[in-house]
Amino acid sequence: MMFERTVQQSVRCSGIGLHTGKPVSADIRPAEAGQGIRFRRGDLPGKPEIAARYDLGTDFTLGTTLRHPDGVASVATVEHLMAALAGLGIDNAVIDVEGPEVPAVDGSAAPFAGLLRRAGLRTLGRPRRAIRILKPVSLTEGSKSVSLEPAESFSITVSIDFDNPVIGRQTCTFAPADDDFLTALAPARTFGLLHEVDWMRQQGLALGGSLDNAIVINGSTVMNQDGLRFANEFARHKALDALGDLALAGAPLQGRFVGNRSGHAMNNRLLHALFADESAWEWAPVAARAELTDPPLAAVGL
Repeated sequence: MMFERTVQQSVRCSGIGLHTGKPVSADIRPAEAGQGIRFRRGDLPGKPEIAARYDLGTDFTLGTTLRHPDGVASVATVEHLMAALAGLGIDNAVIDVEGPEVPAVDGSAAPFAGLLRRAGLRTLGRPRRAIRILKPVSLTEGSKSVSLEPAESFSITVSIDFDNPVIGRQTCTFAPADDDFLTALAPARTFGLLHEVDWMRQQGLALGGSLDNAIVINGSTVMNQDGLRFANEFARHKALDALGDLALAGAPLQGRFVGNRSGHAMNNRLLHALFADESAWEWAPVAARAELTDPPLAAVGL
């Protein structure tokens, strides 16, 4: 049997918001068993809390935004931090955010994962439960599709297809039982096409975007001097996004996720479809696994 976990001590991440372009920070603090992941807007009166839940997702334009049920606060671009928490098996934490979104850091989950490893993990006295998928649940929109299927363990497979010679068609499969999150998925960065930047900024998006926190592609050229971290970094990042979006289920999933040209909005709608069908899932205990060993800090972006 595996037990829930939290961080051993608080850690802080500061930086620029990807979309607002403003300085923001996030303090990740320990929480008690059964509390789940909660965001707290420390910069707003009353410090309103927003649970990291799929049903509080309200905007999925170039990221996932959560909104308080009363509409008093929101927090944007939560997916990479959520992926880091899920990838390290952290069930409970309070994240004090000073600003309207989570820091972009380098556009991946690696800096968050590195901070969480430095903070240390603490086991709590409550058995961990998973959401076991009992039957296939799927959505299709034109050439895009997502599905959750029964499986003995959790895995993600994503396929992307871009009309761009650098990206093209790519696939990534990530299975925590076989793959190291810290080295296989966490370092994969968000990406964008240079010709789309003007449109995004006209919409008030990507105002803080730069080569420091995103891969930028100009035609057939990767503009970042350090190039790509993986040959299929684009697909790996989509898998990272999916991991963060699926973490909003509120517990680890036991099943196989398959996404084809999908994004944040479809990932979220898939969770809505899953929980709308009570015969599609059940609670199940999580078997114990080997504890993560400390990786070299360079491997997690620090």
